Amino acid sequence: MLSRLAACAALLLSTATADAFTAYVTNEKDNTVSVIDGTTMTVTKTIKVGQRPRGITLAKNGEWLLICASDDNTVQVFNARTLEFIKNLPSGPDPELFVLHPTGNPLYIANEDDNIVTVVDIDSGKVLTEISVGVEPEGMGINPAGTVLVNTSETTNMAHFIDTATNQTTDHVLVDARPRYAEFTPDGSQVWVSSEIGGTVSVIDVQTRQPIGKVSFQINGVNADAIQPVGVRITRDGKRAFIALGPANRVAVVDVATLKVERYLLVGQRVWQLAFTPDEKQLFTTNGTSNDVSIIDVEKLRVTKSVKVGRYPWGVVVAPF
Repeated sequence: MLSRLAACAALLLSTATADAFTAYVTNEKDNTVSVIDGTTMTVTKTIKVGQRPRGITLAKNGEWLLICASDDNTVQVFNARTLEFIKNLPSGPDPELFVLHPTGNPLYIANEDDNIVTVVDIDSGKVLTEISVGVEPEGMGINPAGTVLVNTSETTNMAHFIDTATNQTTDHVLVDARPRYAEFTPDGSQVWVSSEIGGTVSVIDVQTRQPIGKVSFQINGVNADAIQPVGVRITRDGKRAFIALGPANRVAVVDVATLKVERYLLVGQRVWQLAFTPDEKQLFTTNGTSNDVSIIDVEKLRVTKSVKVGRYPWGVVVAPF
């Protein structure tokens, strides 16, 4: 009887551990990161970071938390578990978003104020090279194979394709006004680029470097100029895309095969970025002007909770612990 109880307890513990996660949210106006416990869905800690934190990601198998401290012109590295500061990584002026190579190194950083992408070795902290792109670079995406990098330039209105073997820009694809984000499909065949002012998401064939489709949005009672796509996330099975629509205060759920909007989910005000939990059962949204995070049940396609964080939440990443 005792052994059976012990086995049950071990099973419960392993299940709880498997389902555990921690979300990290950058608060642009407070210069902080809010830490959300995935079990209680409450903010358990708030840490001070650099000025105007925006992009955020995990490195070193989740051990490191990387943060774009935009007004400090650096990328800060923290221990994701202890939240202790580790070091600064170099970048150009005003780093906004970045992406890690699938191998975990190097880091590609979009520097909005000098029209370059900085490539940094996260171990040594050395700049490997700088890549010239369009005006006001922001969005950064990389294909699963790690061979193709895409940067979006907000003023040039282009998606720039970069060969990661040579760090050379190979193609420039015109999209709609003010592209903000680039997200590859899991099979690497397409890259989705959101255009904030254009109000669309362009779907580009990675092999031909040609646009093959476009996602448009219409929401009853919402003016067209308030529909401003920013963050994009695609499920691992490649079937659904979730798109943050800025001041429309909605997340669009899109069928990837047909490029048709299935549903609009009402979230907080001015939704910016998105992040799945490790099991993809939930999706976090950062809502800039309502100073909160909405949590979406991915299977049921409904918002289940709102969590207050700091002022102007911008970026979010979720760790599996």
